[in-house]
Amino acid sequence: MRTLVTGGVRSGKSTIAENLVTEAAALLAGDAPVTYVATGPSADDPDWADRIATHRGRRPDSWRTVETTDLASALDSLTGPGLIDCLGTWLTAVLDELDVWEVPRDDWRPALHARTAAVVAAWSRCPHDMVAVTNEVGWGVVSEHRSGRIFADELGLLNQDIARKSDSVLLVVAGRILPLREP
Repeated sequence: MRTLVTGGVRSGKSTIAENLVTEAAALLAGDAPVTYVATGPSADDPDWADRIATHRGRRPDSWRTVETTDLASALDSLTGPGLIDCLGTWLTAVLDELDVWEVPRDDWRPALHARTAAVVAAWSRCPHDMVAVTNEVGWGVVSEHRSGRIFADELGLLNQDIARKSDSVLLVVAGRILPLREP
């Protein structure tokens, strides 16, 4: 079962995703260990470090954490249920690696689209219960900044691709789940 959990910042989507993957692991014999795939920076500033600490504090000690931007390989190497948190931070890290923010050029798109296609393919073929968290960024005004437009456009496309390959898609608003696709 592959579930995509989307919503706004601080909507409760990570907590809901953690509960979903915990339930999936409990259904397997012996409470299969969960792999938490952390895709963002380890600490960027004090606020980001606090967010990371909050997430770590909620996770059971039995969960394995993998911090990586090679998300496709991480998915392919899973041996049990997994949680990706989050596609938006992964995309940010990849866009950073490709140095797309400041210089107006488009030569980065093929490399980005190859990486996103690899993630979608790995998500599709993963034989384990998976939950991915992502951000819903397309409900506001179009950013006046090039970087904001690139991020919103590319995350929207990635979210669509992952949603198409998911068994369940959940929108989280104010801590409440609105099913967009149910298994």
